[in-house]
Amino acid sequence: MEPVTLAVIGGSGIYEMEELTDVTEVRLHTPFGEPSDAIVVGTLNGRRVAFLPRHGRGHRISPGELNSRANIYALKQLGATQIISVSACGSLREDFAPRDVVIPDQLFDRTRGRPLSFFGNGLVVHISFAEPFCRRLSALLYQAVQATGARVHQGGAFITIEGPRFSTKAESRVYRQWGMDIIGMTAVPEAQLAREAEMCYATMAHVTDYDVWHEAEEPVTVEAIIQNLMANTAIAKEAIKNLVSTLPSEFDCSCQHALRDAIITRPECIPEHLKKNLELLIGKYLKGHA
Repeated sequence: MEPVTLAVIGGSGIYEMEELTDVTEVRLHTPFGEPSDAIVVGTLNGRRVAFLPRHGRGHRISPGELNSRANIYALKQLGATQIISVSACGSLREDFAPRDVVIPDQLFDRTRGRPLSFFGNGLVVHISFAEPFCRRLSALLYQAVQATGARVHQGGAFITIEGPRFSTKAESRVYRQWGMDIIGMTAVPEAQLAREAEMCYATMAHVTDYDVWHEAEEPVTVEAIIQNLMANTAIAKEAIKNLVSTLPSEFDCSCQHALRDAIITRPECIPEHLKKNLELLIGKYLKGHA
């Protein structure tokens, strides 16, 4: 199969593009289990692109139940080096209105109990994560959304909560006091797993509501979220097409060398089963070591 370079994680409507040709479905197994669903691979503007429905077709998987390690690992197996996450989010700012798009540049983790790393159990890895989203890919994504004519904001702090419930008013107000800009349930652990896999990662966050802090607005409902998200599906699809047209064929980025100085465990001390299971991620750094 021709290698995939760009992967998109999002809802099913995004990969139903008229321009997508040579479409095939790929089912992969990873050391971490099965991804959320079969991955749709097709050609868009001359580039092979992979589409993964984050919550499975029919939206079957709750945020806290996502096997994000399998999802990211499977995309790595296909050869992807860049990931675009298409996500719904709530706004914690007056000027980030429903149906706006935000390209966040910071991340704040309020999840609990999710597997956050590929590593551990005998292999210690400390990645740099001061800039959790790839700057270069985020800049290109911002331009791609801007070209659609949609109202888009560059930068913002994205807080990820455990869910699946929405916030209380007290929580929402506190997040605003902390300086958070948008809120969602899936950016963690996707972003750090992508960094551990040495893949560039950027998010196209579609504002669906004002969370529950905005006194002049009705509290967030699933119905409102779905309506606003469906309205933005066309924008997401057009933005992806724009991005594919502008994304360089060679995209050498520091994200793609994130493990170079991050593996702390001496190679001879890494358990053999981890070397085997994680060869895709760490193999190039263990060459020459028994």
